[in-house]
Order: sequence, then C-alpha cells, then structure tokens
Amino acid sequence: MTRKVSTPKSKKKLVLIVILAIIILLVFGWWMFCVKMYNENFNVRTDSYKPLMFKTEDFSGLKCNEYTFSSDKGQKLAGYLYSVGDEQKGILVIAHGFGGGHNSYMDLAYFFAQNGYYVFAYDATGSDKSEGEGVGGVPQGVIDLDHAISFVESNEEIPDLPIVLFGHSWGGYSASAVLTYHPEVKAVIECSGFNASSDMFESGGKKQAGDLIYTMTPFIRLHERFKYGKYAVNTAIDGFNSSEASVMIVHSADDDVIGIEYGYDKFMDSFKDDQRFTFVRFETRGHNEIFNDPDNTYKDEFNDGFDKWLETLSYDYNSEENKDRFAEDKAAYINEKLDRARWSTRLDNELMKKFLDFYDNELGEEDSE
Repeated sequence: MTRKVSTPKSKKKLVLIVILAIIILLVFGWWMFCVKMYNENFNVRTDSYKPLMFKTEDFSGLKCNEYTFSSDKGQKLAGYLYSVGDEQKGILVIAHGFGGGHNSYMDLAYFFAQNGYYVFAYDATGSDKSEGEGVGGVPQGVIDLDHAISFVESNEEIPDLPIVLFGHSWGGYSASAVLTYHPEVKAVIECSGFNASSDMFESGGKKQAGDLIYTMTPFIRLHERFKYGKYAVNTAIDGFNSSEASVMIVHSADDDVIGIEYGYDKFMDSFKDDQRFTFVRFETRGHNEIFNDPDNTYKDEFNDGFDKWLETLSYDYNSEENKDRFAEDKAAYINEKLDRARWSTRLDNELMKKFLDFYDNELGEEDSE
C-alpha cells in the first residue's frame, strides 16, 4: 500500500476552504447579530403610556366609533372613526409613528374632524389595542395601512368619500409607500418620514453604532426582504411615482430620530420641480414636537414640576426593588397634576391650517372636475 503524500497544491486548497468557511461563519454570525439588534428594536410591542394618553372626552363634541379589522396574518387591528358634526367632505386616514398606537395623534384627529373630515385612525400590529406580540418590522406599517384603507373602502357603515392620508415618522413612510397599492388616494401629508424601510434602523442606529451601522444595513435589508417580500423593497419614492396624489413633505433639519437626509432631502432632489409636491422645512422643530406650537410651554412646565417632585421622594426610584412602587407613584402624580385641557391643545394652529388648506384644495379641485 502506498501512502498518499499531500502536495503544496492540496494544502493550499485546504487552507482556502478553511478561510472560506471562517468567512462564511463570520458573515452568517454578523447577519444573525444584525437581525437580533433589529428585532430588539422593532419586533416589540409598543403600547402607549396610559396616564398620558388622550381621552375622547378631552375634545368637545368628538365622536368615536370603534372597529376591528384584519391585517396580513389575520391579526386583529383596532380602528377608530372620529367625527364632529354630520357633514364631511372626505376621509383622512392617519398612520401613526413608532412607539405606541394612534392615541398620540388624537389631537390632530380632532382638528380635522372639526373641519369637515371623518378621521380613521388605527393601532398598528403590536400596538395598544391591536393584536401581535410585537410590531414585527418596519414594512409592517405599510401592510397595516394597506389593510386599513381597504377596510375603510369596503365597510358599508363608512361613507364613500375621497381618501387622503396623514403620516408621521414610521407612519410618514407608510403613507407614502402605500400609494403603490392605493393610487386612488387623493393627497398625502408626510411628516418626519423616510424613503426606504431600512432607513429607520440606519438613522436611529447611528448614535449607538456610528459608521458601523452601514455594515449592518445591507443585512437588515436582506432580512426584511425575506420576511416581507414586495413590501420591503417598495419605497416612498416608488409610491409617489405610482400615484397622482398631491404630496406635502414636512421635516425639521434638527430631527435626531429620522435625519432629514433620509426623507425630505431625497424627496426634494427627486420632486422639487413636480407641481404635485409641496415642501415645508423647519430648522428647530425636532421630531416629536413638529406639530406643536413652539411657543406653547406647557410640556416644559409639567416636566419641570415632575423633576421637582422626584426630588421629594424618600426612596431610590432608580433601583429595581422600587420599580413597581415608583410606577404607581408616577402614575398617581400624573393623574393628579396633568392639566388635560392644556395637554390636549398644544398644536401649531398656523401649521394645521396649512395642512387643512392643502387637503381642501385637492378635494375642491376633485369636486370641480
């Protein structure tokens, strides 16, 4: 029997196989890590903090009919049809941002309901009254809005009126991208949004990961593509190009949640000469306060009072053993001290009037044709 002697060529081949295997393992491991980070941030429940939630009774004359409708996997979503009075000219569908359901936008719903619109808002998958162990991922927002619009259009209890959309942040992306599937929508106001689903992960992750985030984004796109198919690759710009809807883009340059370069700047580059588009740029409105009157100081006043209250506590409210006690005390403080009338009237009326005129002009043009 002759003994097989390894040659330099076979040794080189073996080394290459080992190196390739290591690279594959490293890439796969990085991919799994990226997916883990994504799920920890986006595949979670996002329930509103109850003591600060709006209530229907905070808004004089506001009526609300509650509905339940199904989304893509059969999960039941909670829907709410708001109205004031009996004469409406259109239906405004609100797509909320990430971090709670539609409740944070009830003051906007009230404004538009007061001014002649039915407002249909809903809690996305994994939010407030809707089913779901977690949101799932960013493209789920487009899917849920797609089903919400279809529900409004098919429900016999809801009048057959022109539909317009309003979306903020995650909802802004959703309201734009969904136009691919609902070109019948007449107008969209997109606030503080972004173009591609992976933009939300990338923009938010820059603070924690720095430039490393750019090595994660391709794997996030791949993950979303496998999980959500066509919804993951459909962008806001795709939606705009699929529709003849009028579009208003609103963003603030100092937005530290969704950078202006992920939405407003991209849309301006693509559509600045398109008469369908209106651009509203702020410099110091941030992200969550973009609708609010910058001269309204109530939130700051309340927070100052809360900070002073914290100093009076006789226990360490940051310790784990006092977690439940502090949660109860905090809720009791808010329920006692929050001026609900001032809390529910912080909108920038001038900006809201601009929003209303935008919708009214579009529906007016539709009526005159």
